[in-house]
Amino acid sequence: MKKYLKLLRVEQWVKNLFVFVPLFFSGNITNLELLTKSVFAFIIFSLAASIVYILNDYNDIEADKKHPEKRRRPLASGAISKSKAIGILIGLVIADIALVIIAQLYFHQLLWKFATIIAFYVVMNLAYTFRLKHVPIIDIFIIAIGFVLRVLAGGYITGIGISQWAILLTFVLALVLAIGKRRGELINAQVSGKTRKALDGYNVQFADIALSISITLAIVCYLMFTLSPEVQARFHQRVFYTVVFVVFALLRYLQQTLVYNRTESPTKIVYRDRYIQVTLLLWVAAFLIQIYFKK
Repeated sequence: MKKYLKLLRVEQWVKNLFVFVPLFFSGNITNLELLTKSVFAFIIFSLAASIVYILNDYNDIEADKKHPEKRRRPLASGAISKSKAIGILIGLVIADIALVIIAQLYFHQLLWKFATIIAFYVVMNLAYTFRLKHVPIIDIFIIAIGFVLRVLAGGYITGIGISQWAILLTFVLALVLAIGKRRGELINAQVSGKTRKALDGYNVQFADIALSISITLAIVCYLMFTLSPEVQARFHQRVFYTVVFVVFALLRYLQQTLVYNRTESPTKIVYRDRYIQVTLLLWVAAFLIQIYFKK
């Protein structure tokens, strides 16, 4: 099963937790119906993401064979044949469509906006896989837009409105992740040779500057989000102090990238770094306190 889980990139499904953002920040985390809808959104989006990952790996088999880490992927290593990958891909497409239909029947509502977001995500990533990932700047913007789509999907399926600051914050945080990933690829390319055409439009100095700018924007956006009237009315003015956790986590990530020169993907850094993990848990706990002990 391990090779099939690697093919689906289940460890990357953590990114799809962004569909819970509208539910969490609306203070409706204990609403069972809305929570169930968000779980449906998470599963559907995760399967859609796996569809994209398989297509990407299928298209990049030869390039991945030359990469020090990606050569271990199931398709590049030959652990899973192309025909099996296509069969799994078709199965995922059918399962995803079926889940959207089941969700509509179960919740007795039309989910055309949610379904449109999922379809747009897949189509956008098809364009990314076959062409746009080779175009510098556009490639990281598509990754960032993908995270915004996750948040929008969570909002549409639950009917919860999303503030403009939350959308902008999601976008710039995703830019941080995308730029950090490109920087890691640049470092690896210095050793093993370039494995991505878009890297011709980047260098380490540019990545460092872009990463610093994006982290600064993320902090400013989060600060403005906590100071917005609707957020302070929904929670408490003390929500402002959660900025401390966000600043620490982002600076820790910047330290891991620029000081210790960690070249793995941002997702792996989050999985392995205890400081970031503890900070994220404290941040979640602080928000839960604001929800349940507002007074």
